[in-house]
Amino acid sequence: MFDDLVGFTWIDTTVLVVYMLGVLLAGLWFSKQELKGKDFFKGDGTVPWYVTCVSIYATLLSPISFLALAGNSYAGSWILWFAQLGMIIAIPLTIKYFLPVYAKLDIDTAYHYLEIRFGSTFLRVLGALMFIIYQLGRMSIVMYLPCLALAKIADINVDLLILLMGGVAIIYSCSGGLKAVLWTDFIQGVILIGGVAITLIYIITELDGGLSDITYSLTEGGRFLADTEEWVDWGNLLGTSIMLTLIGGGFSTFCSYISSQDIVQRFTTTTDIKKLNKMTIGNGILSIVSASIFYLIGTALYLYYNQNPDLITEDIAGRRDLVFAYFVTYQVPVGITGLILAALFAASQSTLSTGINSIATSWVLDIQCKLTPQMDAKKQTRIGQWVSFGVGAFAIVVAMWLARSDVKSAYETFNAFVGLALGALAGIFVVGAFTHRTTWISVLVGFGVAMLLVLYIKYYVPSVNFWAYSIITIITTLVVSLIVTKIQSIAGYNYEAPEGSTYATAKDYAQKASNE
Repeated sequence: MFDDLVGFTWIDTTVLVVYMLGVLLAGLWFSKQELKGKDFFKGDGTVPWYVTCVSIYATLLSPISFLALAGNSYAGSWILWFAQLGMIIAIPLTIKYFLPVYAKLDIDTAYHYLEIRFGSTFLRVLGALMFIIYQLGRMSIVMYLPCLALAKIADINVDLLILLMGGVAIIYSCSGGLKAVLWTDFIQGVILIGGVAITLIYIITELDGGLSDITYSLTEGGRFLADTEEWVDWGNLLGTSIMLTLIGGGFSTFCSYISSQDIVQRFTTTTDIKKLNKMTIGNGILSIVSASIFYLIGTALYLYYNQNPDLITEDIAGRRDLVFAYFVTYQVPVGITGLILAALFAASQSTLSTGINSIATSWVLDIQCKLTPQMDAKKQTRIGQWVSFGVGAFAIVVAMWLARSDVKSAYETFNAFVGLALGALAGIFVVGAFTHRTTWISVLVGFGVAMLLVLYIKYYVPSVNFWAYSIITIITTLVVSLIVTKIQSIAGYNYEAPEGSTYATAKDYAQKASNE
C-alpha cells in the first residue's frame, strides 16, 4: 500500500531499538540499590520533586493523548482541548483541600486514607480493587493503541511490538520499584516533550504559509471549533458543550489526582507541602502546554495533507487516530522518524510501568497486608514483584485482544470509563475531606447509589455527555452520604473523623509549612 514511500527504515528501527535498550538500562541502573518493603513501593525519599513532577505528567499523558488529541483537531475541532484546560480547576482544588491532608497523615496509598478517615478496612480494600480494575483497563488501552498504529503503518507485527513494550516495562518495574519507575518516567517525559516539539516545528516548516496558515485556519478558517459546538447548551446543561467539557475535564483530572493510586503514589514520596505544590503546579503547566502542541499538530496535519493530498491514502485519512503516526512514518526525515516514534513509545511505557507498580503497591499494602498483617518487608517486596509480573503479562494479553477489536475513539472510550469508575470512588474522598461526621456505611451507600445512577445514565440517557459523569457521581455520593449520616445520627449512632483526616483539621499543617 505504501510502496512508493520511504516509510520506517532500518535506521529508524535502530533508533527505536536503541531507545528501548536505553530505557531498560536506565531502569536497571536506578534499580541497583535494593529497596525493600515501603521503600520499594514509595521510594526512598531521594527523588527530586521535579522528577516526580515529570513522572506525573508522563503518567497522565498517555499515547491516547499522543495520537488521539492530534486526531481530534485534525478532524476539525479543539473542543477536547478544553478538557485539558480543566487543569485550572483540578490543581487548585487538589493543592488546597487534599495535599495538606495526605501530607499530614503520611499515607502509604490513596486507599490508606479511606481506612484512616472512616476507620474501615473494607473501604480501603474496595477502593484498591476499584483502582486495580480501572488501571488494568487503562494499561491495556494505552499499550495497544500506539502498537496498532505503528504495526498498520510500518508493516510490523503488532504482537511483537506489544511484547517488546510490555516486556521492557515489566523488567524495570519488577527490579527497582517506584524509584526506578520515577526516573525512567522522567527520561521518557523529556523524550516525549522533545519529540512532539520537533514534530510541530517540522510540520510548520513544510506548510506553504508556515505558522500563518495555522493561525488563519484557527480563526477565519473555522478549524478551532465546529459550528455545532456551543459554549453552553442552555437546553441541556449536561449535553455536549464547551463549558461542560472544561468543567467535566477538570473534575475527571481532579478524580485522578485525589483517588487514583498511580498519581497519589507520587504524592506519598514526600510530606513536604512546598514540594507537593511545586510538582502539582509543574505537572499542570506541562500538561496544558503539551496538549496545546498536540492540537496544533493536528491542525497543521490537516493543512499539510490538504496542500499535499497525494501524500495520504483514503483509508488513513479516515482514521484520525492514525494520521499523526502516518505522518511521522512517511513524511518525516529518516532517523527523526525513529526518534519521534520513540517518544510515542515513551508515552506508553511510562503509563504502563506506572500502572504495573501502582497495582502492585495497592495489592500488597492495601489488600495483602490486611490478610497477613505480620508480613515482613522482604516478603512484601517479593509479592510486589510477582504481582508486577502478573499484571504486566495480563495487560499484554488484553492489549493483543484489543488490537484485533474495533475501537473508534480510544480517548473518548477511556474518559467515559474514568468518569464511571473513578468518579464514584473520588466521591468518597470528597466526602471524607469535607465532612467530619459521615460514616463508612453512609459513603458506601452513596458510592453504590452513584454507581447505579451513572450506569443508568450511560445506557438509558444518551443526552448526558460522558464529561458529566464525574460531576454527577461526586455530587450524588456527597448528598446520599449526608442523608444516610443524618438518619444514623437520629438513630443514635454518631461518628467523628480522626484529627487531620479532614481539610478543616489539616489546613493548619499546610499553613505552618507555607510560613516556614
